[in-house]
Amino acid sequence: MSLLNAAGMGLINLGGPSAGADPERRKPEELKALALEAAETLEGRPAEEIAKWATDTFGARFCVTSSMADAVVAHLFSRVSPGVDVVFLDTGLHFPETLKIRDTVVRTMNVNVRSIRPRLTVGQQDGEYGPRLFARSPDECCFLRKVEPLERALAEYDSWATGLRRDESPTRANTPVVAFDAKKGKVKVNPIAAWTQADVDAYISRWNVPVNELFKKGYGSIGCWPCTRRTKAGEDPRAGRWAMFEKTECGLHV
Repeated sequence: MSLLNAAGMGLINLGGPSAGADPERRKPEELKALALEAAETLEGRPAEEIAKWATDTFGARFCVTSSMADAVVAHLFSRVSPGVDVVFLDTGLHFPETLKIRDTVVRTMNVNVRSIRPRLTVGQQDGEYGPRLFARSPDECCFLRKVEPLERALAEYDSWATGLRRDESPTRANTPVVAFDAKKGKVKVNPIAAWTQADVDAYISRWNVPVNELFKKGYGSIGCWPCTRRTKAGEDPRAGRWAMFEKTECGLHV
């Protein structure tokens, strides 16, 4: 089901197909070759140029993924390729402030937001796996509520973009601007990989991009509410994620 917002700007697509469908699919070996070449030629290039390469190369077989911590990447692609698909994983455990950003993106940007939900509601998951799975087995909870839904959403695409940045944490320090994800068999595009937090802040200020209100309340990185805490002075931005475990990634980018 798809709903146009009142202003007629964006589109929210509640788990249905993408706005467009391109029957042309590239083989994994072709995608890998494209990624290897682009990783070299696009390193150090402006984010807008990287974004344009992605949308020009993959067309309707391309999407943007966004956690809605902020709307920088969604906004970037709305400028380069109006109407682009933006995939949001609605885990059922998001902060209200995060859902507010999603709705603001729908209302103010020319993009097709695909709000993808897990196969099980939180209540159904509690019934099948026991309550508070996130506190007992966070990897399993992340798989059910994030990893599997993303795999399902990406099935019709050859490439997708993220907002990963090298300065976010040690695990992301070597993030390339373009890479072939052998596990998914798709091209992963990280147009703001080389940006610093200052670059992000400057973009937000220049374009008046909506930002999750939780950042003003001491959160350095925002995920599902049970597994996210405020960060302390001197900690890297992702230190507040799964702080009770030796875990800093949900599984989407590993």
